[in-house]
Amino acid sequence: MPSTVEPPPVVLHAKARIVNDAPYYRSVPVSLRYDPGNDLDVVRFVFPTGIEWTFRRELLETGLRVPARSGDVSVWPCGRAQVVVEFHSPEGVAVIQLDARPLLRFLLRTYAEVAASATSS
Repeated sequence: MPSTVEPPPVVLHAKARIVNDAPYYRSVPVSLRYDPGNDLDVVRFVFPTGIEWTFRRELLETGLRVPARSGDVSVWPCGRAQVVVEFHSPEGVAVIQLDARPLLRFLLRTYAEVAASATSS
């Protein structure tokens, strides 16, 4: 009986800056997660408080280049090296800013994992 080995999740840790009207930004660690064993099109942003936002990988990819929105999440480029992600919930709106390079690196790793999984099946 052949065993099926689940591919490991892709996890990248990044620093996000909370955008608000305070004179200084506050940084917060964010884990970007992609689990190819579950849904090939979904990424997750996990915050230290346990809050987790799930949305399509395509939204993150598009938002690196042009403003994009899907449901309660918006992503758009901010200058050449930054990306803004806006989360809407019944409790309010949270806006974070991240460097684009780690997000791009994360996306490239997710696509590489899908390609590796496809060739090993």
